[in-house]
Amino acid sequence: MGATKQLPTRAAVPVQLTWDLTPIYATTAAYEADVNKIKASLASVAALKTAFTDSATTVLAGVQGVLDLTRRLEKVAVYASLKSDQDTGNSANQALDDQAGSLTAKVSAATAWLEPAILQLTSAQLDQFLDENVELRDYRHFLDTIRLQKGHVLSEGEEALLAGASDIFDASAKTFGVLTNADFDFPTVHDDQGEPVKLSQGVYSVLLASVKPAVRREAFSALYQVYSQFRRTLASTLASQVKADNFDAQAHHYADARTAAMATDQIPTTVYDTLVNSVNDHLDLLHRYVALRKSILKVDALHMYDMYTPLTGKPELTYTYEQAQATALKALKVLGPDYVKHVKTAFASRWIDVVENQGKRSGAYSSGMYDTAPYILLNWQDNIDNLYTLVHEMGHSMHSYQTTHHQPYQYGDYSIFVAEIASTTNENLLTDYFLATETDPKIRAYVLNYYLDGFKGTVYRQTQFAEFEQWLHTQAAAGESLTADRLSEHYLALNKHYYGDNVVSDPQIADEWARIPHFYYDYYVYQYATGFAAASTLAEHITTKQPDAVKKYLSYLQAGSSEFPIEVMRNAGVDMTKTAYLDAAFKVFEQRLTEFESLIKK
Repeated sequence: MGATKQLPTRAAVPVQLTWDLTPIYATTAAYEADVNKIKASLASVAALKTAFTDSATTVLAGVQGVLDLTRRLEKVAVYASLKSDQDTGNSANQALDDQAGSLTAKVSAATAWLEPAILQLTSAQLDQFLDENVELRDYRHFLDTIRLQKGHVLSEGEEALLAGASDIFDASAKTFGVLTNADFDFPTVHDDQGEPVKLSQGVYSVLLASVKPAVRREAFSALYQVYSQFRRTLASTLASQVKADNFDAQAHHYADARTAAMATDQIPTTVYDTLVNSVNDHLDLLHRYVALRKSILKVDALHMYDMYTPLTGKPELTYTYEQAQATALKALKVLGPDYVKHVKTAFASRWIDVVENQGKRSGAYSSGMYDTAPYILLNWQDNIDNLYTLVHEMGHSMHSYQTTHHQPYQYGDYSIFVAEIASTTNENLLTDYFLATETDPKIRAYVLNYYLDGFKGTVYRQTQFAEFEQWLHTQAAAGESLTADRLSEHYLALNKHYYGDNVVSDPQIADEWARIPHFYYDYYVYQYATGFAAASTLAEHITTKQPDAVKKYLSYLQAGSSEFPIEVMRNAGVDMTKTAYLDAAFKVFEQRLTEFESLIKK
């Protein structure tokens, strides 16, 4: 029996597999200098409120002054966050992130006057100012967006008070992150070769895809054994986050937290309800797939830890990071040479932090701001899942790159609602690439299986999360206690409803809520599902070469926040106020399920 495999320390990771943050700040001293400049600017920016409504010139000065300060803060915050996430056990990096959090609260307090001041302007005043000042017209949509929040923006003093407490409201999420990423001590389990391996979030995902039931079962039990020890603590942090969401919504005079979360981007709550209803109407397809999985695996009982192993046996497709880069470029070639050129830049310029190390934040993401590269965090494993993750996060980063290079700062970001569409369009294009180039029935079956699992995990699973998140907030709003036992009881019932009678909802899965970081993100998860469905339509338009499909798609990437998300997507060819895009997505799922069933029978 060999020695237990251990994750490398941060210092032991090859430099070429780490992201290069020096273009943001070459040294910590440079970072600290910007922090001090921001602190020195707080008073002068706060003073801009005095004459703000006097003229078009003072309105422009106030808006630009606040946005300039926010822009500098974002650079500081992104750098500190990336440094912290690369090693959450590094106290110096953690201190930078804490410092950025405190600074964010101060900047928020110093700039909280802007929205109330804009709302003081009458429509006639604003129209006059826009007529008088050409530069101010560049901020028309920015101003309109704020004015649509009239009735939900509080007085200057009240907004400043809430803004100053932002780091307090974020405390639950931070506690969850440190606890699960740095403090949890996971046990040693065994891999496919019977070798001992230290369990981690990244290793868990690999072991759950093992073709050996004993390996999957051991990893599943070991992971939840740790989470179950802290389920009461995690229920407390989650309940506190939900209460903070509800408090903020109530304070701003919204009907509920969901309405508040969706209002900023003018997304009607019917989009959320339509998703949940549509998914529930199509649970028969999920149950059909689950029954097929049980049949293929030839098990008397299908467990939740059996939901991720490939049904076609040992994966035919494995990838080193270098091979994944090459495949990604081939799959994304359909988006045109300019898009591919920027992907190559991301690979060559160390925008990506590739491998897992001790203390590194789990999962994957794309992060950056207007004046930085759109960095990507991975925890690389040599499998197709990580290839899809690379392509997914590259979709986010190319969205950011296109936006920041085609929009001014005030429109140089985009809502989460449209963000997940870019990433999952890339995933769909990768699937389409495989199905268009692979003729081997075994490989096609594997890719189809991967797609079906991805659809299950994105559309069905994230909608299940969305239902649970809505239940959390409504229960808390009604004054009900969110104890660990209540959370687990409801989550288990929901899990049984979604997966049906062909799956054993193992007792451990009742605690799955305890390990989902997105529950701390205030109505984030539903957008994975809506995004995947919209992306399915966009990918089909692109791969079938519909007129101007690529041009419309790139225009969506370049739009940023210059229009509301619903309009951005409508211009790209997808109307998300209607059910057609969801119906189309389920149709593709059913077609590929049917093809998969046919291949398996052969």
